[in-house]
Amino acid sequence: MFEKSIKHYADFPQPGVEFIDILPLLQDREAFQSLISQIDSLATAPNIVTIESRGFLFASPVMAVSNHIQALVPFRKKGKLPSAAGDLVGIEIEKEYGHDQLFYRLSDFARCIPSGDTIEVTVFDDVIATGGTVEALAHSINGRVVEGRTIHINEFIFLAELPTLGGRGRIQHIAPVHSIITF
Repeated sequence: MFEKSIKHYADFPQPGVEFIDILPLLQDREAFQSLISQIDSLATAPNIVTIESRGFLFASPVMAVSNHIQALVPFRKKGKLPSAAGDLVGIEIEKEYGHDQLFYRLSDFARCIPSGDTIEVTVFDDVIATGGTVEALAHSINGRVVEGRTIHINEFIFLAELPTLGGRGRIQHIAPVHSIITF
């Protein structure tokens, strides 16, 4: 159902990279609703962590319709996330076409719904390729203590997976990995 809507672009954003365009899924009401429902059914935590920018397009609606997801923690690129002194945490990420940085606020985790002394989170991203982005994210947050509570990743959920690039192998020892579409 979903695969026919997704477009592939060779050599974008640079030679040797195949870009997976999931935006057409936003133009198909039935497909979009089905995806939101599937993401919600796979998520077990009351909090969802997501990465800009395409991750926001799917994780935010999940939180809006879910009966159990109550909070969202955004990870953003440099210069996009205002914060108070000492609140912003940066992480170096490795993508299939280079290095970058993402940032998150500790105060966003402090606002999450706790389960006792734990902040359980589901990590959602649009596509897993090499896994460098979510691996760096996981190493930064899994086990981190925020206001006396330990962050725990329950699972990773991806809209699409490119298994030949090995991303799953980089993170499956941290938490279960779920992909809705596999290419």
